[in-house]
Amino acid sequence: MNDLLTILGPTACGKTTFATHLAYDLDGEIISADSRQVYRGMDIGTGKDLADYHVKGKDIPYHLIDIAEAGTRYNVYEWQRDFLNAYEDITKREKTPILCGGTGMYIESVIKGYEFDGRTFPAFNSLIIGLEISRDLRRERISQRLRARLDEGMVDEIRGLIDRGVSTERLIRYGLEYKFVTLYLLGKLQYDEMVSLLEIAIHQFAKRQMTWFRGMEERRGIKIHWLSIELPMEERIEKVKELWQKQIA
Repeated sequence: MNDLLTILGPTACGKTTFATHLAYDLDGEIISADSRQVYRGMDIGTGKDLADYHVKGKDIPYHLIDIAEAGTRYNVYEWQRDFLNAYEDITKREKTPILCGGTGMYIESVIKGYEFDGRTFPAFNSLIIGLEISRDLRRERISQRLRARLDEGMVDEIRGLIDRGVSTERLIRYGLEYKFVTLYLLGKLQYDEMVSLLEIAIHQFAKRQMTWFRGMEERRGIKIHWLSIELPMEERIEKVKELWQKQIA
């Protein structure tokens, strides 16, 4: 079996920070499971937070971020293919592969081995860690993060994509930040209306993520070990390291 450590959870729960600190301790590398972080130039809106990949003076390698042009189509079939290439590269160098993200379909395509056009995908023996966050704290973090991203220049980022020729139709299809900011830039929403509608949409998205993860457990038989983000970082890391050592023993 191909061993894999997976970190999942809803948006704004701190997945990347946790995964990179785990990678530091486990000599690991991150494989992103985010359907929009694959696109170059879509940085603030997708929350790439690349500074999080620098831990205690060490750069944590990452994969499947910035691998496609903004405005193009990229789907789960392509991601599955690219995941396998990244996984083989990481394990060949005897590093620990850590899958991290919130796109449930991408994660499940690996865990369950989705098949496309008759292609057989190898089985993965994955230890899945879910980061649990209370509804109230999740909502608070989402609201704070949205305002921070707006302050960081998210509107200018999306305006720049349009200026470079990325179609507004495609940006709208990318959803959430790209949908509502594009509608604002097209004059179809006022600024305050855009912020309000976007905030509601992100809250709804986080709820859908949790629905997917619960479905993985309750209907599709995938075991997820949930850890509260209120536990100290080091305590969570030690717990996962203990589970991981049992996994690979």
